[in-house]
Amino acid sequence: MITALLIDDDANLRNGMKGLLERYAPDIEILGEADSVESGIAAIDKFKPQVVFLDIQLADGTGFDILEQLAQKHGKSTAHIVFITAHEQYAIKAFRFSALDFLLKPVDPEDLQKVIGKIKSVVAKNEGFAHIDLLLENIRKKVDNFKRIALSTSDGIHLFEISDIIRCESEDNYTKFMIRNNKPVLISKTLKEYEDMLTEHGFERIHQSHLINLSYLKSYIKKDGGYVIMSDGSHLPISQRKKERLQELLRTI
Repeated sequence: MITALLIDDDANLRNGMKGLLERYAPDIEILGEADSVESGIAAIDKFKPQVVFLDIQLADGTGFDILEQLAQKHGKSTAHIVFITAHEQYAIKAFRFSALDFLLKPVDPEDLQKVIGKIKSVVAKNEGFAHIDLLLENIRKKVDNFKRIALSTSDGIHLFEISDIIRCESEDNYTKFMIRNNKPVLISKTLKEYEDMLTEHGFERIHQSHLINLSYLKSYIKKDGGYVIMSDGSHLPISQRKKERLQELLRTI
């Protein structure tokens, strides 16, 4: 059994989550509940759960306050955190850049099942918690232009400077990251997900299979159908519908 704790200031939502977990994750045992920052920290210290389902907005603060105080007391969180949130776009963006799991209210059973699969994998591997530190760093700074990204691989979670990412390449439902001075990193998410995250950081989707950091673009070659040469020596094709957009961008650089 995987042990868990529910922290939400709405009793109806806690009951709803318990019902969903009983139906879709009978091997997750709810050890206890809490409805505030104070009671949440006390419950985590008492039960030491493997997973915490944590609401952002609580009666006496936020879920981030709980993580901050736990970090001050223990140095790090010892539980896998799954945030439960309404449509707070800034928080959702911070979760994605920190490779943290989250569920939107009202919780969709299909989304819950995906998160449950991730929980089982993470608990089995006993992954580190550096991504929580990255989340707190971004939340503290209250900036929208994040500098680092957490990438969850088969062997753990790794933090990278976004400016060091040369390009990303689609491999079916996976994305391969080519990172300066690092070996390639394979992530079990689609290229579209990272396109949405990285476009505002100077990345451009030039092809169905390629997302590039324009800072590492060396040459744009018009012959042979059009392709680019990147700083890592790769030659990447440009789709027909992306050529005009890329040429416009290059004129502004």
